[in-house]
Formats: sequence, C-alpha cells, structure tokens
Amino acid sequence: MPSETAKPPVKLSLPLEYQQDCFSELRNEDELVILARGLGLLRVVTNLLHSYDAIGNNLVVVVGADERENGWIGEALAEHAAISKAPAARGLSQVNTDMMSVGMREKMYSQGGIFSITSRILVVDLLSKLLNPETVTGLVVLHSERIIATSIEAFVIRIYRQMNKVGFLKAFSDNPEPFTTGFAPLASMMRNLFLRTPSLWPRFHITVAKSLEGRKKAEVIELEVPMTDGMRAIQNAILECVEVSISELRKADTGLELDDWTLDSALHKSFDVIVRRQLDPIWHRVSYRTRQIVNDLSVLRGVLHALLTYDAVSFNKYLDTILAAHQPPPGSNRQNQSPWLFLDAANTIFETAKRRVYTGKPVDEEAPGASGALPDSLSPTLEEQPKWALLADILEEIEGDAYFNPGIRDDSNGTILMMCSDQGTCRQIREYVQNMHVRPQQATEDDDVDSDAEVKASATLMMRRKLRNYLNWKRDFARVSASLFTENQKVLESFTDQMGANGYRGKGPPNKRRRVRGGSSAASGGGRPVNSSLQMAADRESQLATLIANIQPADADSEQKDEVAVDSLDDMEGYFELYEMNDLVVVHPYEGDMDEHILEEVRPRYVIMYEPDAAFIRRVEVYRSSHNDRNVRVYFMYYGGSVEEQRYLSAVRREKDAFTRLIKEKGNMAVTITLDGAAPSDPQEQFLRTVNTRIAGGGRLAATAEPPRIVVDVREFRSSLPSLLHGRSNVVVPCMLTVADYVLTPNICIERKSVRDLISSFKNGRLFNQAETMLQYYKYPMLLIEFDQNKSFTLDTFGTDHTTNLSTANNPQDLQSKLALLTLAFPRLKIIWSSSPYQTAEIFDELKKQQEEPDPIKAVQTGLIAGEDPSDQSFNQTPQDMLRAVPGMTEKNLSRITLEVGNLADVSNLTEEELDVMIGKEAGRQVYRFFNRSVLED
Repeated sequence: MPSETAKPPVKLSLPLEYQQDCFSELRNEDELVILARGLGLLRVVTNLLHSYDAIGNNLVVVVGADERENGWIGEALAEHAAISKAPAARGLSQVNTDMMSVGMREKMYSQGGIFSITSRILVVDLLSKLLNPETVTGLVVLHSERIIATSIEAFVIRIYRQMNKVGFLKAFSDNPEPFTTGFAPLASMMRNLFLRTPSLWPRFHITVAKSLEGRKKAEVIELEVPMTDGMRAIQNAILECVEVSISELRKADTGLELDDWTLDSALHKSFDVIVRRQLDPIWHRVSYRTRQIVNDLSVLRGVLHALLTYDAVSFNKYLDTILAAHQPPPGSNRQNQSPWLFLDAANTIFETAKRRVYTGKPVDEEAPGASGALPDSLSPTLEEQPKWALLADILEEIEGDAYFNPGIRDDSNGTILMMCSDQGTCRQIREYVQNMHVRPQQATEDDDVDSDAEVKASATLMMRRKLRNYLNWKRDFARVSASLFTENQKVLESFTDQMGANGYRGKGPPNKRRRVRGGSSAASGGGRPVNSSLQMAADRESQLATLIANIQPADADSEQKDEVAVDSLDDMEGYFELYEMNDLVVVHPYEGDMDEHILEEVRPRYVIMYEPDAAFIRRVEVYRSSHNDRNVRVYFMYYGGSVEEQRYLSAVRREKDAFTRLIKEKGNMAVTITLDGAAPSDPQEQFLRTVNTRIAGGGRLAATAEPPRIVVDVREFRSSLPSLLHGRSNVVVPCMLTVADYVLTPNICIERKSVRDLISSFKNGRLFNQAETMLQYYKYPMLLIEFDQNKSFTLDTFGTDHTTNLSTANNPQDLQSKLALLTLAFPRLKIIWSSSPYQTAEIFDELKKQQEEPDPIKAVQTGLIAGEDPSDQSFNQTPQDMLRAVPGMTEKNLSRITLEVGNLADVSNLTEEELDVMIGKEAGRQVYRFFNRSVLED
C-alpha cells in the first residue's frame, strides 16, 4: 500500500486472502478486475473507495452503478467511516437526475468526495467543464462488460483520459461471458477502457480456492426432488416443441452460423435474444413463419420456467392466456397461429396441465358413452409441487434439530432463510408455509378416522383457494374477450364499409359467387369462421358449476388472513414489537450482490435454497469463511432430470469456459501503447482543413488551428453519435437547444431521427413543427434519417410487422409517401440518409469543411422568446405521445395539460369538472370517459 495511505487510520473489512490480494493490486496499478459471480465484488469496491474517502481531498467518480448498488456503497462507506473514525470522510453523493440544478452540482464537485453519477449527466458536465476532468482523482467503472466502443461510458473514459493523464482508472466486472465473444474481445475491451492490465479471479484460482475451502466450510445437504409424471410429460412435450422450432429455423435458409442453435443453448435465458440479433440484418427478408418461430422460442422458454415455479392452477391459467394471445384477431383470414400449437406435443401440454388441476368423474358407474361426450361433473385434482412436501420435511427436521440440540451457541441466529428465484415464488412459499397444517372442513371430516395419525403437511387449502380464483378469473376473462371482440368487429365493419366506398381496386367483392373446388361452402362467406383454426375443448357451464360447488370456502378459509401488501401503520402502537430472531423464517428472492447484505443482517443458521443458484452458493461460502463463529447448514433443492438442473450445470460450465478463454487470451495479448485517448491525426490534414482557399477579389489566404466545433442538444447524448463526433477530433459543445439537434455551422442545422422516431414523429405531427422552426431560423435545415448499424439499410425492415392490424403506420410505402409530402411542404429541407452513426460522423465532417464555426450562445437563444429560459422547454416526449392518442386531445389541449399537470397518473385521476376547466366541456368529457371506462362494459 502506498506510503501516503499509511498515515490516516484506515480500517478495511477484507477478511479473506484473495480479497486482500485483489485490493493491494488495485491500489498499486490501474487494471480491469474480472471476478467470478458471488465472490464479493462490491465488498472490494467499497473498501477501495473508503481508502480514498478516508484521506479526504479526493474527488472520485463512480460510473455504471445502479440504484441498489448506490444504496449498498453509500451504507458501506458510512459504516467504514464510523469504524475508522475518519473525520475527512464524506461518504457517497449521488448525482442521478436532471432535476439537480447546475449550480448545485458545481458546488458539490468543488467540495470533493465520492460521487456516483449517471453517464449522461457526467458526459455533459465533463464537456461543459462544470466538472473539470483535471480535478478528478480517479474513475471507478462498474459493469465494465457493458462498455462497447459507442457507449456513453466509453465516451466518459475517453474525455477523462484525454484531459487527465495522472488520475487512476479502475474497472470491475463479475460477468466473464461477454468478454469472450468476437475476435480478441478482451483486447478490444481493454482498448475501450484505456487500460493495459486485466486481473482474473475465477473460483478455481488457487488463492480463492484456498480461502473458501479451508476448515470453515458450510455444511451442504443436496436434495434431488423427483418430478411428478404430469410435470415430466409436460417438460418432455415442451422440449419437443422447442426442438421442432429450432429444426424449422435451421431449415429456413438464412445463411447464418447455426452451430449454437441447439436444444442445450435454447435453455439459456438469452437464446432468443441471440437468435434475434443474428437475424436482425436480414429481418426484412426472413419469412413470416421464421419470425413467428423466433417469438415462439421465448414463449416456450417462459412456459418451461413456469412449469417448475408456478403451482398447477397458476400454470394452467398461464397456458390459457398464451392460447388466447395466439388466437387470430376477429375477422382475420390469415392462418397466423404459431406452428408449435398444432403439434401433438402441444396437445399433451394443455391436456396434462388441465388434468393436474381438475378431471372428469362419471356420475354413475358406467364410463361415458361411445359418443365421446364429456362426463357430467368435474372433480378437483389439485396436484401439488413435489418441492412443497420436501420443504415441510426440512422445516420439521430443522425444528427437531433446534429442539434436541439447544446447546449449540454461536454468533448465528436460529433464523431460517429460504431463497428462491423471484417474488412470485416467494409469495407462493409464504402462503404454503402459513397454511400447510390447516385443513378445509371436508377434509377434516374425512380424516376423523385417522385423527391419531400424524397430520402431514398439505397445500389443499391454498390450492382450493387458487382454483376458486381461477374459475372466477376465467368467467371474467370470457366477458372481457367478448367485449373486445364486439369492439373489434365494429372497427372491422367500419373499415369494410370504407373499403367498399373506395372500391376494391380491381378485386371482386368477397362474397361474389364463383365456382370453388370441393363444394360451395367457401363461396357463401367471407372466409373461415372467426378463431376456427385452433379451439381447445371447453368445459360446459354445468361441469364448472359442479366443480365450484365442490370447492366452496370453508370456515378454515375465512380464518386465514390475506397477505398485507401495504400497511398504513395507523395503529402502530398496539402491534409494534421486535421479532424473536430464533423463531423467524425469512423468504427472499435472489438479488445478486444484495444477497450478501441479507446473510450479514439475518445471520441464519439454516439456509434453504428452493432453486439452484451458483452465485448464491459462493456467497454462502464467502460468508462462512469470513466468520469463524457462525455455523451454517444449507439445504440445496433441485428437480432431478429437469431443465432446472441442466440450466444450473450449463451456467457453471459456461463461466468456467469463459475464464479459461480469458486466461489464454491474457497470456497472448499484445500491450496497447496509445492510452492517452487522443485520436490519431495527420498535422498536415489538420492544417489543410482550416485553410480558406476563397481568395477571389484580393482576399488573403487564412488558416487557423482552431479545432472544428459542433453544438449538440443535451438530449442527444442518449445516442452514440456525440461520442463518435468527439472521437473524430471535433469539439462537442452540449447545450439545451430549442431548434434542431445539431448545429454544424451558423447556417446548417440538423434534426436527427432514427427510423422509429421518424414514424412516431409523423404520427403525432411533431416533425412538421420541427421542420417549420428550422426553416424559420436557418439557411440550410436538414433532416438526418439514421439507421442502426446492425440492421439492413432499407425501410423494408420497418414494414415487416405482418400482423393483421388495420393500421398502415408501419408500411414502408406509407412512410415514403409521408416523406414525399414533407419535402413538397418544405422544399428547402434537405434529407440525409445514413446507414449508421459512423457514416453520420463522416457526413458531418464533409458538411463542415470550409465552413465557419457555430456560436453556442446564439444556437441556444435561437427559437426562444426574449427572456425565456431554455430549460423550461424540456418536457418528456413519451408521455406526450401517449396523451396525443387519447380521444379529445388536440395540440392546444395537450400544451395546457402538460403545463398544469405533473404526470400521466395525475391526468388519469382528474375529475370531469377539473378537465372541463382546463380543456373545455366536450374534450374534458372524452378524456374522462377514456380513463374511467371499464373493460367489462359492452
């Protein structure tokens, strides 16, 4: 550790050897640290920040931290400062919103300390010198795996390194996989981060293994849970559907590398995203069927996850919604249902899922007739998840252990911590644990004979309640579907009438009699019956009535209290008490690094991992190795032979392979020399760029060394273009512009639109207003239409949404006709087409040649009324676009509401009288009706 840090009494919290080694490396040199998940990355980061914070007189900036990590770092720094008794420590200051004024930010920066700043605010403050890069002690970058050449974080690091050659720069990541994709990915990432040294800490690192595998290992009990026959049948059927979908994708001749398109990789959560990214450049040429299969893969993966986490009733309900979503819209003649729904395996999924909830039972002894009619009554099956019974056994074992071995005294509480994947599973487990020993009335009457026998845990009460809610939901769902159907039918009829009025453009009317092969039934109607392509066998009303009668709520149901979502704390005095930690059962979802907090605060003796998670296992190892006096017993549950087990094993294998590749690349990596952040440039080219060759009429040859300058609207820093312009040796001046997005010269202004922005701007009419203001103030106004570099340079990509939607907003011909109208309305408006931000930067350089530099102050004042503040003009566009779609909302009404109401939620809660005062009686009535209409109404 450097000598200057030895003077103040800085106390660190790094109990393990690998943490100490990593910290000492970081203090001595700038490097990229890649740590395996679960090994306590944030602990190393907070100790590093505290070592600078405790000294005082430092200004350290943290980039890339999310809200939860900011909370963690802030708490940890305050705790460290209290332990070290460091009077100079300032703790963490967050700068994460545009609402914090410029003056306030400038004052905070001048005082120093540790700052966590969002990338967009930081890049603007660095460029405008509100935060002078030379005064920054160092930069700490989290989630460095997300940093690519065009990201804002890379822009921030480049500005910092250009202006500050002596400040430190440390980057961190606990996700090694992104560093292994592409050609020399680690070297490319190091170049983006302006770093030379990577530091790799996998789980199999000698120091890490020695730290975690000593004598203080946690006691782990691995429990393999067999799936029920129904669950196994459904899983096999889903995997068959996934396999057929992948084979169909392979048959489509896309010309792509298909080696990774296997059933094993399809289990990974980002598989459909990877497939979509590969297909993006040729998306407009891909057939409708292929696009549909890509969407189906994400649906099937969701069904696979739901099978293992949802209870039988919720899973059946989820399948109902999928089936409803895949029905063709009313009046559609297109066979647009997903191919997997027509497989035998799909029928197995739906039928088995229904049998897990309820099944038919014949009224008399005889089986149903040969006609195949359904039995006249249904009985609840209510299959329970196999993990529930095992969970009850584990809790019973823990209770027995605590009763028979009360003498164990250590620093752990007797708390039981259950960890699962998400909040939905948490609610399910809490409900089960609360009700597992409660019996409904009918069950207790039947069990009187066995009253002496031990009562086994059961989820009957919970499942009956869920089935009642499901049947009520199904009835309401049918009513909503019927209501939406009639509404869509009206729209369809009005559209048909309109088509009839406009003529059929050479086609015969749909019901014109003509000869049809195979009979005349097709000639009598305008297509097949609505939703006739795939219908599941529905249950009769009489059957459902019998089923509802079977599961009526008993006295035990009414005694159970509902889960409290929000407590007003009105009567806090009467109910407030501290929990006894030895009797506590905590159910919590996995939350990444936050799980370390849970372990430290709860200090559990027993941990039940309801679902496998490799990172959490390591967190328990780190926790146990860090505390000599805390014993932990871990119950590790997983479904044997399931996708859950396979996914866990493949995640561990992928991480190990990623670290192995990184170690090999690190051994062969060349050292990057140019780390000052300056773009290479030819001095002669620099000179020639500024030479004024227009010497007619006796003018002198003039040259200037002033670099080119571009004025950029601060809202444009969400895109990658300002970063690329800066990388081409342009001075980027961020300003709050009222007219245009970029000002290149005193005469040239540019409004940048991505194709999706262009479509939405045409829809709401904003583009015409923008074009009008640009023409009013600038001699050469231009509209830049910029495409994504990973997609095809054609408008066809945005016209391939082959749904049966009646709107033609996404039709490329429609977009072209609107562009033609725009150029006819504004002949002076030039349109620039760019295939990517890289090409846009080149175009801007060409446009600026031999031109004067723009004046930022004049650019800001352009379009403002005298004395008006430019910051008053900035409103969020997305809510405004949503409000424009509300009936009765004109541009005039929109501006009134935008100025008087804070957000969309407040608009929806306005009374009819308040709306009348703002926008008039008729418009107010329409807006009020829109927000207050029930979906169940006809």
